[in-house]
Formats: sequence, structure tokens, C-alpha cells
Amino acid sequence: MTGFGRGEIINEERKVVVEIKAVNHRYCDMNVKLPKKLNYFENNIRNFLKDYIQRGKVDVFITYEDYTKSNVCVKYNKDIAKEYISYLEEMAEEFNIENNVNTTLIGRFPEVFTLEEQSGDEEQIWEYLKEAVEIAATQFVESRIKEGENLKQDLIQKLDHMLELVAFIEEKSPEIIAEYKQRLTEKVEELAGNAQIDEQRIATEVVIYADKVCVDEEIVRLKSHIEGTKQILIEGGSVGRKLDFIAQEMNREANTTLSKSTSLQIADVGIELKTDIEKVREQIQNIE
Repeated sequence: MTGFGRGEIINEERKVVVEIKAVNHRYCDMNVKLPKKLNYFENNIRNFLKDYIQRGKVDVFITYEDYTKSNVCVKYNKDIAKEYISYLEEMAEEFNIENNVNTTLIGRFPEVFTLEEQSGDEEQIWEYLKEAVEIAATQFVESRIKEGENLKQDLIQKLDHMLELVAFIEEKSPEIIAEYKQRLTEKVEELAGNAQIDEQRIATEVVIYADKVCVDEEIVRLKSHIEGTKQILIEGGSVGRKLDFIAQEMNREANTTLSKSTSLQIADVGIELKTDIEKVREQIQNIE
């Protein structure tokens, strides 16, 4: 399922913005993009979001601004300054020129003085960051719940239609046996003429035929799977993987029903049933 959430925390010291976006994916594929200085929080963020996201291709974008004045300091690199002085003295001696080195000059050379960003209190930064992540994650889940409710209603409608198709197959299946018996009797009468018909033989053939085309077990399992899927959807929760397995089982039963069918009517309905099962299965791939 798709989803979006945004969390923002601003105060006098810091600004943290977290955005979470997701598109459909069978598994959970999470990509976290955050400033280099916050890289060590990536595992914390992933673990925190496990309680909110179990499925989908998820992108987490984090920006961070530090407004504190004390986050940068000047560092004096003593060893580098010594090297500059040493080489300047060597040059003065080698070329017989005046060595007019002073601190102002040395201070202008690269790397003698550098600005370094001081790392703040990690625990305090994590609290700000976690709060923003939680706000974004909550919004993200709410957007998914809204989409999921619409998806649930659509799936239930499809499942109800599938039950109607299964009921049609269940109703028509006994008629196939009766029609076969009638055709067989008529054929035997045509071939035998006035000779006596062996009713026992016809009955035996009908039983053998009925055993081949009987779909009672498949019908029972299909109805059970469809009703079970509806119940799981109504109960809610993290049900995507469970429903995916049930959809595979429904598809298997529908295939068996089609393979046993000798009726054009049942075959057409069976194909429609398989089409609906495939539609349901595709949508289930997006459910968390």
C-alpha cells in the first residue's frame, strides 16, 4: 500500500523534518536518507519504524538544522604550524633572504586553524529526531488505514461475487451427472434397439463418471477460503502474508474445478472465478 507522513520539530536550537513515503511492495524494503552527521542513528530509526511498517518500499527522508552558536569551534593544528615555520626558515637560509615570519602570516596558511563542528548530546538529538519520526510514522499509518479501508471494501465485494460463482457451480454440478445419465441411456437405447438395456451397467458408468467430475470437496474448500478471507479482512491487523497464502489455495481449487468440468457453463463461470481470484491476489500483495 502507498502512504505518506511528515513530522517536523522546531525550537530555538534545532529543526528536524522527517518525511516517510511508500509504494506497493511484497516485502519491507526501507531506505533511510539522513545527513551524514546523523548516520549513527540509522539503525535506531529502522528499529523504531518496525512497529509501524511491515510491508512496502519505504523511503525515509530526514533533514536536520542546528541553530546553536556553540556547535563550531576553532582548532589550532600545532604540528602543521611547526612544519610551515621549519620550511620557511629553510627557504630563508637557502636563498639568503630575510625570515620575516610572524604569527599572523602562519595563521593564514591552510590547516593551521580549522573549524570543527562539535557533536551535540546524542541522547538529546535522538529525542528530537525520534519525536519527529513518530509524528511522521503516525501520519503514515493513518494514511494507510484510510486507503486500506477502501481496499477492504473492494475486496469484500469481489469475495461476495466469488461466493455467487461458487454457488452457481455447486448448483449446476449435479445436473451434469443427470444429463450424462440421460445421454448415456439414449445412446444405449439407440444402439440396442429393442434389446433389453442393462440398467446396472449404466448405473456403474454414471458412478464412475460422477467420481471423475465431482467437485464437492473443491467447492467446500473454496467457500471456506473465501469466507475465511472475508473474516480476516474484517478483523484487520497485519494479514497480508496470510491472505497471500489463502489466495494461492483458492487458485489451486479453482484450477482443479476447471479441469474436472465438462460443462461449458461451469467452465465459463470457473474462468470468471479464476479471474476474480487473480484480482484479489494482486490486491492482497499490497496489504500489510
